[in-house]
Amino acid sequence: MSRRFTLMYIPDSGKQVRRLLISHRLLVSALVAVLLCTALLGYVVADYFRLQLDQEQFNQLLVENSEQRQQLGQMSRDLNGLRHEMIVLAESDARVREALSPTTENLVTVPVGIGGAIDTSTADMTELQKQINSLRLAIDLRRESQEEVRNLLNDKHSLASATPDGWPTKGWLTSYFGMRSSPYTGRRKMHEGLDIAANTGTLVTATADGVVVKATTEPGFGKVVMIDHGYGYRTIFGHNSKLLVKAGTRIRRGDRIAEVGNTGRSTGSHLHYEVRLNGVPIDPRKLL
Repeated sequence: MSRRFTLMYIPDSGKQVRRLLISHRLLVSALVAVLLCTALLGYVVADYFRLQLDQEQFNQLLVENSEQRQQLGQMSRDLNGLRHEMIVLAESDARVREALSPTTENLVTVPVGIGGAIDTSTADMTELQKQINSLRLAIDLRRESQEEVRNLLNDKHSLASATPDGWPTKGWLTSYFGMRSSPYTGRRKMHEGLDIAANTGTLVTATADGVVVKATTEPGFGKVVMIDHGYGYRTIFGHNSKLLVKAGTRIRRGDRIAEVGNTGRSTGSHLHYEVRLNGVPIDPRKLL
């Protein structure tokens, strides 16, 4: 005989008590059904929340993927821009070095390494960053190289501007650089410059850029101008009739500095022109 359970309902008002007989099998089945429904409901709720979490993660991945693609695109553009800049710098450097050859023979030449186009669909951000860093380093080296060349250009230009060149006045040579007989004693004596005969008042111009270090009157040279050009060069202009500059004046090649005359120890109207390099007189004819 199967066991049964009795459920009794007893009202407060004294009404008839009601009884409900439930078999053991039915009660067990009901409990199992309730447990299964609870488990199923719990699985459905858990699966719902898991799907919600997966959706959020998926959306986050989509956002990150989009940001990475944008970063890859920007890095690719940066890389292409750096490559273009590198090419321009290399071409400019090559032209300058060619123009300065053989002055730049001892300079280190920075090689140009330029790759192909970047496929952003398969590109790795780390690899792109390595290429960008490498190009930036190469560009820095190229700029240092160009700075070296630029300094050479400046030095070359400064040296050219400081080297005496051309005639200081219009006239004709009456006495050359070297040993000669003194017009006063007849003895052999070193003549350290050139004598250029010209009419009194003929303009005398600077033959290189520099600074006037002397503009005065001396017993031998008479009214004399001395200009320091740097790089060891100095020029002297003697026997002038008039000085047009003062000590400390900055001079450019071709500037008027004096007028030809016959002052000092002189036998006639002329300009005595000297060029000295590191204090040693040199033949000005090599620089005319």
